[in-house]
Formats: sequence, C-alpha cells, structure tokens
Amino acid sequence: MGLSDFTDLRTTIFACMELNLFETQVYTGRRQVLKQNFGNDGLILLLGNEDSSMNYKDNTYLFRQDSSFLYYFGLDVPMLAAIIDTDTGEEVIFGNELTIDDIVWTGTLPTVSEMASMVGISKTRPYAGIFHYVHKALTEGRKIHILPPYRPENKIKLAAWLNCSWDDIQDYVSKKLIMQVISQRVIKTPLEVAEMEKAVNISIDMMLSVIKHTRPGIKEYELVAKAHEVAAANNARLGYPAIITTHGQTLHTHYYGNTLQEGRMVLSDIGAENNMHYGGDLTRTFPVGKQFTERQKELYNVVLTAMDHAIGLLKPGTRYRDIHLAACTKLAEGLKAAGLMKGDPAEAVEAGAHTMFFQCGLGHMLGMDTHDMEDLGEPYVGYTETLKKESSIFGLKSLRLGRELQAGFVLTVEPGIYIIPELIDRWQAEKKYADFINYNKLNTYRDFGGIRIEDNFLITGTGYQLLGKYLPKSLEEIENLKN
Repeated sequence: MGLSDFTDLRTTIFACMELNLFETQVYTGRRQVLKQNFGNDGLILLLGNEDSSMNYKDNTYLFRQDSSFLYYFGLDVPMLAAIIDTDTGEEVIFGNELTIDDIVWTGTLPTVSEMASMVGISKTRPYAGIFHYVHKALTEGRKIHILPPYRPENKIKLAAWLNCSWDDIQDYVSKKLIMQVISQRVIKTPLEVAEMEKAVNISIDMMLSVIKHTRPGIKEYELVAKAHEVAAANNARLGYPAIITTHGQTLHTHYYGNTLQEGRMVLSDIGAENNMHYGGDLTRTFPVGKQFTERQKELYNVVLTAMDHAIGLLKPGTRYRDIHLAACTKLAEGLKAAGLMKGDPAEAVEAGAHTMFFQCGLGHMLGMDTHDMEDLGEPYVGYTETLKKESSIFGLKSLRLGRELQAGFVLTVEPGIYIIPELIDRWQAEKKYADFINYNKLNTYRDFGGIRIEDNFLITGTGYQLLGKYLPKSLEEIENLKN
C-alpha cells in the first residue's frame, strides 16, 4: 500500500466516523454553555465507559458510551475521559493510542488527537494522565466535580484517582454539576429532535413487524427476533431489553418463552436507539389472533380514553404529576363503567384505589437514555425543590416525571391497566379499598393480563408534537393490521 492509499483509507475511516457525530460546533457550543453557567469553580471530570467482559476478558458486552460524555464530547469509543478546567478554560481528552497488537484486531483507526479534533478539542493526554490532573487539583485545594458513577469499574478508577474509599466518592459527586447538565440536556434542540424522530420511526417499524408476525402457536422470542431484525436493518439497536409478552400484567418482564394462544393479548414495549444514541419508546397491545375479545375491547378503550385525555393536557406550565392524576381519574371512570370499580372516581384516585389496576407512572423523560438522565438522579430530573417525589404512595412512587413541563421536553405518555392476581389476593384479604374495588367481578379477570399504550411527545411552545410517523392505536386500526 502506498502513502496515498493509506491517506485515502484514513480519510474513508474519518468519513465513516463523522456520520456518528454532529458538527464540531455543536460540542464546542455545549461545553461553552456549561463553562459559562458553571463559573470558575475547579475541575469537571467526565468519564466515558469501557468495554465490560461477559464470561471471559475478550468477550465483552455490547459497548454503550456514557450519555453525558456523548453529549459534551461525542466520541463513541471505549476508555476515554475528559476534564474541563472551569478556572482556565482548558479542555483535555484522555485516551490511549492503539498498539500494533490492537491494530491487528481492529484495523487502522484515527488517533485520539484526531478524534478529539473532530469535537473541537486540541489537547489530549494518555489515559493515565488523569491522575496527574486530579492529584494536582487536590494538592492545590481545588474542587473536583463528578457526576454520580453507576459502573463499578469507574468507581474503582475514581477511588484510585481521588485517593479515597468507594463510600467517599460520593463527596465529589457535584449537585451543581448535575443540575447544570440536566438544565442543558433536558431541553432538546432541533438537531436532537430530528435524531429522536429517526429513532421513533425505526421503533414504529419494529412494532409493525412484531404485530404483523403475531399469530397463535409461535413463541414470544420469535417476535423479539423481528424487533432486533428491523433495528439492525436500520443501523440501530434496541435501547432497552424488549418487553414482548402475553403476560402484560408483569410490567418489565424479559422472559420470552411463552407460546402465543388464541384469545390472549400481546403487550409489546420496544424502542430503537439510533447510531447517534437517541431513542424511542413505544408500546402497543394487540390480540394474538385476528380480533380482541369483547372484554379486551372494553378495557382497551378505557386505556385509550385515558391516554387521549392526558395527551390533550400536554403543554408548557402544566405539572406532569397533575396530568398523571387526570389520566388516573379517566381510568377509574372507565373501570367503574366496566363494573370493576365503584364509588366516586375522583375519591377513588385520591385514596389510591386505582392503583389496583395502574401501579406505575404515566411517563418519563426520553432522550439518549430511555429514562433520560436517570443516572443523574430522578429527584433532579423529574422533580424540583418545590415539587418532591412522593416515595411511599403506590403509583406515585413510580412516577418518574412530575415537574412542570417546558418547551423542549421530550416524554412518554403510557397509561395502562394491569390485572395482577397476587395483588388482588393481598388487598382483598386486607379488605383494602373495598368501597372502591368490586372484588367479586375483578376475580373473574384474573387471567386477563395487561394493556399499555405508549407514544412519544415533544412539548412545544403552545402544546405538543407527536414524534415519528403515525402508529395505529385504535381497536379498529390494530385489528386491521392483523387482517
């Protein structure tokens, strides 16, 4: 290979990598905003992730870069870290160059400095150089700000660099940094919304494939395979383990061994993560056969009515907690009409009786993480100093988002009805909410399963925008997909 051939090869590699990056000024702009808002207050240390072994060293889990590192530095490569010196303005990426042994297995890749230049960083150092920067800052009595570490390997590194125990790492977790990162990441720019539209559209194609391939006699894992097939065909992957089950009453089941049977429903909760790591999160519930049963239709429409009511309330200035409770009231009204609840629906919701059927929250933030920024702390992402999360009330304790909505938020709306026999048995034995729950009729629904319907929305200046193309959700539309 001649020099010109080598140059052409490196140019090709660069072009391929640039497909997975925004323009350089996006990252420099994000970091500039962070520095301006943060002020002169020491070192910000942001860790990327590394490959993590499954069953032996060289057989690793699918790599996923830390989302905040991606937001500010963009590089989807293992074993990188960065510092931002808020006092001097210095920005450094730390990473090790490939050895010839590495190149044998990976091929020629850009150097750390070449990758850094793509995101506007001119200074790089070997990975071990982090210790020098951290030690120097500690010696000078300067502050070091980190985000909450969620991977054990990063905790080990931080304990060594900071010369402290695992428990004492918490002393360096910076609420100031957490709040600044959230304030930027929570408002999605048009560039980010465009990426999320792509991810949601892939998610929709995944869902349509799952629905159309559903039939009696096959296994749930055959439908999971269809979701992965569509994702891979679109240069994407699943953003979280698929929930595709005939036991929809189990909120986050990942067991796929059940055989689909006529008369049952399938609950499919799946979302694609595109090559820029923005994601979608959709749920549909549909019959295994061609049509819903009459009982399934009745409760499906209860969920759909609650969903449409909640969607109509989406706008800046409205607390999502209030939208959640409004949806709960609609669910209670429908369940009363179906004979499963009784009494005043508003009073039932105030008492918490509706949580026999709807045990979780109405939705959550969405972005580069399915539960966006959950690693930074739900009390900071979904709530505020003036609106604290209620941790002991069934239903509300699982509501990940309660705060007042703002233009630029992206979130899910996902009401449901879940008939859980174990919960029926416990509450009936305790005579819990007996004034609101018709246990006699509810016991005839023990084999019902669950229903959830979920879409993704951008909050606009005046209301909301559905993300992605339209995915059928009415009874008639769903049944038409099966015929």
